[in-house]
Amino acid sequence: MRVVLVDPSRTMRLFVGRLLEAGGHEVLTFADAPEALACMRQDLEVSALITSGVLGGMSGLELCWETRVLAGRDRPIYVILMSSSIEKSRLGEALDSGADDFISKPPVADELYARLRAAERLGAMQRELVRLASVDALTGLHNRRVFFELAEDARARCGEHGALTAVMLDIDHFKRVNDLYGHDVGDQAIAAVAKVALIQGAVTGRLGGEEFAILLEGQRLIDGARLAEQLRARMAALRFDTPGGPMTLTCSFGVSERRPGDTIDDLLKRADVALYAAKTSGRNRVVTADAIASPLHAAQSNVIHAFAH
Repeated sequence: MRVVLVDPSRTMRLFVGRLLEAGGHEVLTFADAPEALACMRQDLEVSALITSGVLGGMSGLELCWETRVLAGRDRPIYVILMSSSIEKSRLGEALDSGADDFISKPPVADELYARLRAAERLGAMQRELVRLASVDALTGLHNRRVFFELAEDARARCGEHGALTAVMLDIDHFKRVNDLYGHDVGDQAIAAVAKVALIQGAVTGRLGGEEFAILLEGQRLIDGARLAEQLRARMAALRFDTPGGPMTLTCSFGVSERRPGDTIDDLLKRADVALYAAKTSGRNRVVTADAIASPLHAAQSNVIHAFAH
């Protein structure tokens, strides 16, 4: 476990640091609370803070509170306040300020190790809860909530003029798959399509049912259309052995590129309209949003706007 240790006393830092290292922990020591906070902001591997109750400039209780704010929902940091006073009122104040635990100063080795083992257990449980709340259980992709959160982050990184392209897809005649082969086979189909749709460097999510979205940061419409065609071909090549005999499937795709002033909703809505056009024009094809918005322009352009098979 990587631990940040904060105490104004060099002697105490050496003593506690050696205890932690002897227990197999990696230790980063600081005399100054702001420097410790800056370290924890930058180093996402820090999973525990041990701080003295009395610090110069910022109290240990304030550091506990700032660390709790920094940790947030998705990042577990176990906070232990270290103090020579053990009054119950002090303990309550520490816990109210965001500390998870309270230990005497100087700490006893066995007690310190036990508290850090508890920190590791709680951290593992929190990470698992975050994972369960973030990931679609069937496919392992981002769920709808997390997809939109990451999409907003990508939009912010791109600024007003950076390229951002969305690909939306779903499985053709999926109800027929469930009706003919059963929901277990339907689940296998969704999981297999999700595996193909998982693109390194892209944000991929299952938005619901058999519908997926892929966000391509730094990619233009033509790049998204080419990727979608590659995915379409790979998904059409999938084969499933089922009790009802061999099964194949196809998918339809809609692609859109962000325009100035677009929100993520705007971008995805245009991709969804293109997806609907792919469905209504025969399925198993890729359609881009501008092919719908400007058919004459699409016919004159060198960009391939629709792939029909």
